[in-house]
Amino acid sequence: MVATITGIAIALLGAALAVGGIWLAALGGSWYYILAAVGFLATGILLFMHRAAALYVYAAVVLGTLVWAIWEAGFDWWQLAPRGDIVVLIGIWLLLPFVTRSLKRDFFDPRPAAWRGAGIPLGVSLVLAVGVAIYALATPSADLQGQLPAARMADAETGPSGEAADVPAADWPAYGRTEFGQKYSPLDQIHAGNVDHLKVAWQYHTGDTRRPGDPKETTYEVTPLKIGNTLYLCTPHNLAIALDAATGEEKWRFDPEVGTEASRQHQTCRGVSYYQSLEGSDSATATECPTRIYLPTSDARLIALNAETGEVCRSFGENGHVNLWANMPNLQEGFYYSTSAPVIARGLVVVGGSVNDNVSTTEPSGVIRAYDIDTGDLLWNWDSGRPDETTPISDGETYTANSPNSWTTMSADPELGLLYVPLGNAPPDQWGGNRTPETERFSSSIVALDLVTGELRWVFQTVHHDLWDMDVPSQPSLIDLQIDGNTVPAVVQATKQGDIYVLDRRTGDPILPVTEEPAPQGAAKGDHAAKTQPTSALSLKPPRLTEHDMWGATMFDQLVCRVEFHQYRWEGRFTPPSTEGSLVHPGNFGVFNWGGVAVDPVRQIVFGTPSYLAFVSKLIPRENPEKNYVSEGKPGLNENYGAPFAVSLKPFTSPIGLPCQAPPWGYVAGADLTTGKVAYMHRNGTVRDRSPIPLPFKMGVPDLGGPILTAGNLAFMSGSLDYYVRAFDATTGEQLWRDRLPAGGQATPMTYAVDGKQYLLVVAGGHGSLGTKTGDSIIAYALPST
Repeated sequence: MVATITGIAIALLGAALAVGGIWLAALGGSWYYILAAVGFLATGILLFMHRAAALYVYAAVVLGTLVWAIWEAGFDWWQLAPRGDIVVLIGIWLLLPFVTRSLKRDFFDPRPAAWRGAGIPLGVSLVLAVGVAIYALATPSADLQGQLPAARMADAETGPSGEAADVPAADWPAYGRTEFGQKYSPLDQIHAGNVDHLKVAWQYHTGDTRRPGDPKETTYEVTPLKIGNTLYLCTPHNLAIALDAATGEEKWRFDPEVGTEASRQHQTCRGVSYYQSLEGSDSATATECPTRIYLPTSDARLIALNAETGEVCRSFGENGHVNLWANMPNLQEGFYYSTSAPVIARGLVVVGGSVNDNVSTTEPSGVIRAYDIDTGDLLWNWDSGRPDETTPISDGETYTANSPNSWTTMSADPELGLLYVPLGNAPPDQWGGNRTPETERFSSSIVALDLVTGELRWVFQTVHHDLWDMDVPSQPSLIDLQIDGNTVPAVVQATKQGDIYVLDRRTGDPILPVTEEPAPQGAAKGDHAAKTQPTSALSLKPPRLTEHDMWGATMFDQLVCRVEFHQYRWEGRFTPPSTEGSLVHPGNFGVFNWGGVAVDPVRQIVFGTPSYLAFVSKLIPRENPEKNYVSEGKPGLNENYGAPFAVSLKPFTSPIGLPCQAPPWGYVAGADLTTGKVAYMHRNGTVRDRSPIPLPFKMGVPDLGGPILTAGNLAFMSGSLDYYVRAFDATTGEQLWRDRLPAGGQATPMTYAVDGKQYLLVVAGGHGSLGTKTGDSIIAYALPST
């Protein structure tokens, strides 16, 4: 009876494989599944007939699957597992006595066949398969192994224009530690030799949790500041908080009371900015608030607070704040807000802003504005729709609607007098048939603006005619490089597509070569695709996806992924979106996102956490420009009111929700900025917090949140999808330490010192759209006192 039921079940599995296999072969894919289907069907029929030949046939299935799996995937355990797990488990089942006892060598021999040799070939094949699996599991991953160079600059305090020497080593006074965005600390008390001794020194809970009406992407992405003995931070709902840096005790908090409709897409605050008035300044604001915190809010305000007390600086702007909705077109609550810390330089506070992605073609402007640091008066505005007009806009005028915006953090070089602005795309992201020449020039680019006047100095575009939401997502890092014996002021820009551009920050000219490569054509009706796209010599772009890269928990969902892979349009990176659906790899999650990279100005190196997840972009023709698809039960669409297409944009996943592409999905990587050579790439992170079974294996998972580097030869990061903060040897990329976090750590850490004691600070609050556990923890680590 057991053999009969087993035979029926295996035959049904074979029928499913046959249907899927024929479909896949017709699309030009692997023929393995057809052959496997024949083996499953034959095994099932023979079992139903109680014939011992079923075991011989299935032994051939096991051996054939093993050979095929090794041919496609080598000895990568994570790729071998879904190809063979069901096959091996069925084989083990077939050798159990209650299956084999009823099998006959022929119709006239009643004795159990398994014990007369029929089970031996199957047993041998299973031993081989399990042996290969054990070997693959024990084999080190085929990661890139290498080392980065030691220090090449004599003065460890040297940075762009000598900037690092002006910042106390113990402090972290700006989002990227300085306005140069290096995310590098000269502290070395915690180093590669003792980092594994780190312990929690204190922990603080902000009390800011999700509220009714919050958007899905409610996140803790803040990197706190440290000046003197005080830490300054903001929370998702824009509470500003000051803490004692040595104990974590709260000094003050300020609640701007943003409404629940303040942000429709993102409820987050990546950081605040700090300013100390110049000695001798007699402005009303300098007298009222000698030191200040500038807080951006999700209801489009810029608020000045007394850094000592948390009270509003009433002399700044209009009773303590600047209204960022001023002169904006298309006013609609929640459609414009600031999520990133403003830049402080040359007596200016410079602000960008985020507009709602892909809702309509009538969005607010992406204008960049510079205000007087003391009065809040608008001094200049740079509007990419009118790039040559920077004089403050007149009352009654509005900025250019729907223009590229800078939603992430900017950088500045006061000595050169330049502001470096990473720009996003103009909505809608996936269709560009109505873009203006100005939009085409500035979308997905880095622009350098004159700090005094706001005038454009240069522009470098990272994606031409962006149809993939490949915003320039992170703060540019400024560093002086030693090239052929000369000091060259550089800007290092990580991008979503995986390229890291190294440019002369005076001119925007590439220092490391940039080439234009042919790009796929055939955009949607009314649109076009750029003929070429730039690629940097320093690139961590993912390898091109093939059918062999498809993945799943079993051979069946992997088969579905293979079929879908061939159904979608895919011609490599920059395949245009289409009505049949196009693969986007890397997806708009990006190889790098707002966390960016960290650079070491002494060693001339860069450390990053590249992520690789493919997405599917499908254009949905709109019958009516104003029709609401979401209200008709089609959630997840980018509506794009006013455009000819709505867009379905989602991760490329299997029927059970696993990524269709095989791991690893995330790495840590280090590269030499002077040569562009990537020294190492190591998969990072586990699926412990994403799997029903807490698997501890290092698969390599995506990271959202940036790394930092220190003079102690360490890199720290906490943004992977499992809840850990980790330390790495910056030279080799080897993991040296990790500690469990109470929630997702999707933020960039920082480090500081108080009374000679170095601390590592981590924010663990989770990320709504990633589905990591939410929380409100600020955690400081330090070495135990001796």
